[in-house]
Amino acid sequence: MNGPRLELSRSWTFAALIVALHCAAATSILIAMPSFVGGALAAGFVTLGAAAAWARALHASRGSVRALELGKPLMVELRDGRRFETEVGGNRHVSRFMVTLPLRRPLRRTILVTRDMLAPEEFRRLRLWALWEKLPVAAKQLQA
Repeated sequence: MNGPRLELSRSWTFAALIVALHCAAATSILIAMPSFVGGALAAGFVTLGAAAAWARALHASRGSVRALELGKPLMVELRDGRRFETEVGGNRHVSRFMVTLPLRRPLRRTILVTRDMLAPEEFRRLRLWALWEKLPVAAKQLQA
């Protein structure tokens, strides 16, 4: 049985960061290769950054993760409505600012959830679940 459902919202901050880093890479390419080929490659990097921001930070592509249902196993819902149970890998990163969840089956991808994609209480729940794959039973434990 799955636990709480966490609806992910758009992260404009994360989207801007993705695009800015791809623009920095494009600038580096232009400095190293000041030619037509360098310009085309730089434009490709900026386009790739926009596509990554669209899919991962703004959750606008059909394959973007829309919601997570915490439990064992983790239930993932995509924007196009598909839902599937997945196994989460062991190499997770949990911090005050983000949580990464590497998925093993049926998709091999990593979900990155930033702090502004969830309400503070929901983000805390996700962080706890990512560490132990279970949530505290008593509500008082969440306040500590």
